[in-house]
Amino acid sequence: MSIHNSQQVIKVWDPLVRVFHWSLALFFTIAYLTEDDFETVHFYMGYAISALIVFRLLWGVVGPKYARFTNFVTGKERVVRYLKSLLTGKAEHYVGHNPAGGIMVVALLLTLALTCFFGMTLLAIDDAGPLAGTFVGNFNEDLVKGMHEVCANGTLMLVFIHLAGVLISSVLHRENLVRAMITGVKVTRAKASDAQKSDVKSVKGERHV
Repeated sequence: MSIHNSQQVIKVWDPLVRVFHWSLALFFTIAYLTEDDFETVHFYMGYAISALIVFRLLWGVVGPKYARFTNFVTGKERVVRYLKSLLTGKAEHYVGHNPAGGIMVVALLLTLALTCFFGMTLLAIDDAGPLAGTFVGNFNEDLVKGMHEVCANGTLMLVFIHLAGVLISSVLHRENLVRAMITGVKVTRAKASDAQKSDVKSVKGERHV
């Protein structure tokens, strides 16, 4: 399998993944900041985040190549190997999510889902919301509130780790990952194999706006 080193434009993130990503970032930020003072806004942001999670789970199964979980959810050993390779500065380049990024996607979806669940459970305890009248309405309110806050703060911690990972990967692989999530493409000088030819358009010697 031959390797090419020219600068490349690689189509990676489809429009729906990009809309999901930035909408989720916006809605979580609003929800986190409105927890105490603007409860109605906080509730609706929780519903919006829940809808986005459902969409992403479905899109992770039926979406295009790089959106699918099978493309970036890997085994534990591969994740550990990738993290160790970061310390040497010789981590393997991935067109889509790298193994650590894939685990981060799963972790964020999980903590966000739990945050939304416990938030709706708090409403159910007050006989309100979509879970009203179900068994969760009998849960201990203080315990549920604590879990809601733990999951929300855990999500925020993961977000900071995610941002650090984006920065490290952008520097290490000489590509702007933030811009890639806006435009849908990666402009990279990292090595790409022949297996990526269908996704790559060489732009060596060309000018792109």
